[in-house]
Amino acid sequence: MRAIFVFSGQGAQTVGMGRDLYDSSAAARQVFDEADAVLGRKLSDLIFNGPMEELTRSTNCQTAIYTTSCAALAAFSEKFALEPAACAGLSLGEYGALYAAGAFDFATGLKLLDRRGALMDEACAKFPGTMASVLGGDPALIEEVCKSIDLDVANYNCPGQLVLSGPQEKIDLAVAALQGKEGVRKVVPLAVAGGFHSRLMREAGEKLRPALDAALISMPRVAVYHNYSASVAATTQELRDMLACQVSGSVRWEESLRRAIAEKGIDTVIEFGPGAVLTGLAKRIAPEFVRINVNSAAALASVVLNQE
Repeated sequence: MRAIFVFSGQGAQTVGMGRDLYDSSAAARQVFDEADAVLGRKLSDLIFNGPMEELTRSTNCQTAIYTTSCAALAAFSEKFALEPAACAGLSLGEYGALYAAGAFDFATGLKLLDRRGALMDEACAKFPGTMASVLGGDPALIEEVCKSIDLDVANYNCPGQLVLSGPQEKIDLAVAALQGKEGVRKVVPLAVAGGFHSRLMREAGEKLRPALDAALISMPRVAVYHNYSASVAATTQELRDMLACQVSGSVRWEESLRRAIAEKGIDTVIEFGPGAVLTGLAKRIAPEFVRINVNSAAALASVVLNQE
C-alpha cells in the first residue's frame, strides 16, 4: 500500500463533527482539548453544538475543520501504524497535511489557521465576492471566458469540475457566458462568504506572512503537495511562500494528486476530516484507487488496510 493522506477543506463543516471520535478515542479527545487550551476558548463546544452560522465563519470554521481532521488522524494512528507516502490538503486542509507530515506541531497549525481565518473574514468584508462551480467544459475555454471577464479560477478540482471566484457582478457575467457553451453541463453559483482563492484574498495572504515567518516550521518528513504549485517545496521558506500564496492562488488539486501518483506511486487515498469531498474527487481522477474516509468513529471501525 502506498497511501496519500488528504485533509478536508472549508465547506465540509457540520455541527457535531468529530463528537463520536471525542467520545471513543483518547487520542482524538486530547486533540480537541488541546485546541480549547491553545485558543483560550471552547472551540470543541462550538464544533459539537453549533450554532452552524457561527461555525461557518472562517475564523471558526478553519480551526474547527483542522482540529476535527487532526483528531481523526489521531484516532486512526491509535489503530494503525501507517506512514503515508505523501500528504496533501484542500486549501486550509494543507495545514492538516503539513501537521501529519511533521512540518509543525498541532498548536502551530492551529494558531496559523486562527490568524488565516480572521484575515479571510476581514477580506470578505472589505472585498465582497462569491464563487461558482463549472461542471463540464474544456478548461481552456473556461479560462478564456474568465480572462475576458477578468475573473479567477479558484479550483481545478478534477476532470469536469472547476470553480470560479471573484466579485458578484463578474461571477454573474461568467455564469451567463458559460451557460450553453460546448461541453458545459451546468454552472452553479455557490453559497459562500466570499471570493476565496482569488485576487480578492491577496491582502489576506500578504498579512499572513508575518505569522508564517514567525512560526516554527521544519521540512516535512514525507512529501507534501502544495495547492499553489502542485509540487513539493524544496525549503522551509518556499513552504511558507506556498502557504501565503495559496490564500489568493488557484487550488491545483487534480494536478497535485496526479503528480503524487507519478512521483510516489500512490494507490490509496485516505481522507481525514468531515465529509468525503476529496475521496469523491479522487474517484474522478483515479477511479482504480482504494478510497478510505476517516470522518467518524463508525467509519474508522470499518477501515481494513492491506499493508502488504
